[in-house]
Amino acid sequence: MKTFSDCIPCLVRQTIDSLRETTDDELIEESIIRDVLRELSGFDFCRSPAAMAQSIHRRIRAATGVADPHSEKKRRLNDMALRLYPVFARRVEQSADPLELAARLAIAGNIMDLGVKSNLDENEMIAAFDECLELKLDAGAVAEFAESMHRAKTILYLADNSGEIVFDRLLIEQMPREKITAAVRGAPIINDATLEDAEYVGLAQIVRVVGNGSDSPGTILDDCSESFRELFDRAEMIVAKGQGNYETLAGSERPIHYLLRVKCAVIARDLQLPVGSLVLRRSP
Repeated sequence: MKTFSDCIPCLVRQTIDSLRETTDDELIEESIIRDVLRELSGFDFCRSPAAMAQSIHRRIRAATGVADPHSEKKRRLNDMALRLYPVFARRVEQSADPLELAARLAIAGNIMDLGVKSNLDENEMIAAFDECLELKLDAGAVAEFAESMHRAKTILYLADNSGEIVFDRLLIEQMPREKITAAVRGAPIINDATLEDAEYVGLAQIVRVVGNGSDSPGTILDDCSESFRELFDRAEMIVAKGQGNYETLAGSERPIHYLLRVKCAVIARDLQLPVGSLVLRRSP
């Protein structure tokens, strides 16, 4: 998916949020912001927003020497989600349609995105989950998802954010786990999940988890490791969580089921859905 003008304010805000986590030096902050604005002015809008974000956050890490600016917030999001996990796990277990509810909760977890909202408290998160239980989720898409997961011999699950991966676990627990490899980012960026997060929340204890070799907040295949690309090419079913994975994989010819919450006007226009919608959609 290409970058749109509406993406630029979001990228600038991400820059400021990350700088406030890494430095108190106003001169360093000002210098990096100026560099980022110059870079944005020459950016190829045919590339994805995730590609621009990757470049910006590499610049911030190089200038500040801080490898993971949002590490404390990521741990807080993981802990917040883990506190809620037993409650929602019981609800899934008692549901008349456990897969449908688990899919809803996994999509609801997509709100845990510091690239969109830099501060999220537990009350906001619970309210978002309650809302997602009432919103429409395409029953036909759920049935197609179920059919795909039973038919496929290999499933690649592309995770998105820390915290959110706790709710991915709820969905994965309703899937044939022996077929699944979950993939996380190869290095920290914003609050995207890494191998450390997968270990911390217990995801790595129930399925195989690999890093994709990239520090992009999405799945830019040319930037991923050869071993990950082989997994991607061989998978008979791919589950792609979140906006970043959608932005970077939309248009792929691989059998991808996208799960996300529509969080901005750009994605809303692309999917032709209102902001806030729950998305479970296969492409092609």
